Amino acid sequence: MSSRTPNSDARPVRVLLVDDDEDDFHLTRAMLRDMPKRRFTLDWEPDFEAARERICRGEHDVYLIDYRLGSRTGLELLHSLREQKCSGPTILLTGQGELEVDHAAEAAGAADYLEKSRMDGVVLERMIRYAVRQHAHEADLARKVAERTAALEAANEALREADSRKDEFLATLAHELRNPLGSIRHALEYQRLMAGDLAALERTRPLMERQVQQLVRLIDDLLDASRFTRGKLQLNLEPLDLRDTLAMAVETSQSLFEKAGVTLTVGCPDKAMELTGDRVRLVQLFTNILNNAAKYTPVGGTVVLTATTESSRHRATIADTGVGIPAEHLPQVFDLFTQIDRTLNRSEGGLGIGLALVKRLVEMHRGEVIVESPGIDRGTTVSVMLPK
Repeated sequence: MSSRTPNSDARPVRVLLVDDDEDDFHLTRAMLRDMPKRRFTLDWEPDFEAARERICRGEHDVYLIDYRLGSRTGLELLHSLREQKCSGPTILLTGQGELEVDHAAEAAGAADYLEKSRMDGVVLERMIRYAVRQHAHEADLARKVAERTAALEAANEALREADSRKDEFLATLAHELRNPLGSIRHALEYQRLMAGDLAALERTRPLMERQVQQLVRLIDDLLDASRFTRGKLQLNLEPLDLRDTLAMAVETSQSLFEKAGVTLTVGCPDKAMELTGDRVRLVQLFTNILNNAAKYTPVGGTVVLTATTESSRHRATIADTGVGIPAEHLPQVFDLFTQIDRTLNRSEGGLGIGLALVKRLVEMHRGEVIVESPGIDRGTTVSVMLPK
């Protein structure tokens, strides 16, 4: 159903008269035809049921409905239209002024009420214009209410999802903290039992150092998440060679690849890949990506790191032969505290901060990051594009 005002374009205003008296149709058509500045087309429908079908099709701009429709009434038609959720600007016509009918017409959804004895071309034209504009206003208001309702529902759903992710994060955090703390506690108990045995004490020291390093990493991730959510992440920019940054990330991740039994291959150009960036943060983001590739690639798998220079940017791509990511989960990989359970090495899963931080750091460098995966068991490719 069109909700435009009558003068919003050049075409005539389409009017449907629902009236079982043919003389009223001719009289109404003559009134509309005499309007000098406005063009109208008038169709006529004398049958109640046919009128309801035509109105529900929404082929006209306004509907003039007579109160008397044979054995039925215009009020009945208005109520029927409302039940069927058929909308349109309607004007109820009656042979005599009755306040009760006026109120009933308004309650039934009519835009206005007009006595036939007082009807002339000027009055009819004004009422049609008012009815169309009123309907357009109500339709616009209903649209805005629907948009706000949808926005509110989306916000509520986002809050529910965030609350669910928070609960999952707290459970993961407790698990991640408990593991190294448990190992340290057992090592301390072992040292207590083996007091005086220097060789035994020396055997527990590397274990405790590894677990402390794990705790430090978790705390660092939590601090980064706090800075992330509060917008406190800052960059210390300086001229860099991206190849050096990637080499540092590879060195940091190398032990994890060896432990996982995964082969890492690196291919970089001979020519310098100059850019301006934060050395520490770039090493951090590439280390996060490499660590993810090592964690989710089976023993014997491969990870390939390649770097290329394009016209206005550098591209670093890390492709693995790992467990992949289901297509429905790809849009969520950058959400903070999101854990996509890919089952492999789940104990090394982390807190769900890594890729969210990667995306933020890349964007702070005016770059772009893309994660692609053909599906489960078909590997994952992460591409980072940074401006020169």
